[in-house]
Amino acid sequence: MMRSCKEVSRLVSEGLDRDLGFGERVALRVHFLMCKGCRNFEGQMTMLRKVLRDLSRSEDERPV
Repeated sequence: MMRSCKEVSRLVSEGLDRDLGFGERVALRVHFLMCKGCRNFEGQMTMLRKVLRDLSRSEDERPV
């Protein structure tokens, strides 16, 4: 059974904080094949995390 978009968005968010299990990763990939909205959401979350990480690094490098 395919997971719902709500379940997938929860897994995408959890995947930012922990390593997802094999079954969870497969379920996400299958869902992404069929759901452009969730693919976009995952891409946006990944980009947001990268931007925030880069911003945090640049603030750490600023002289006091």
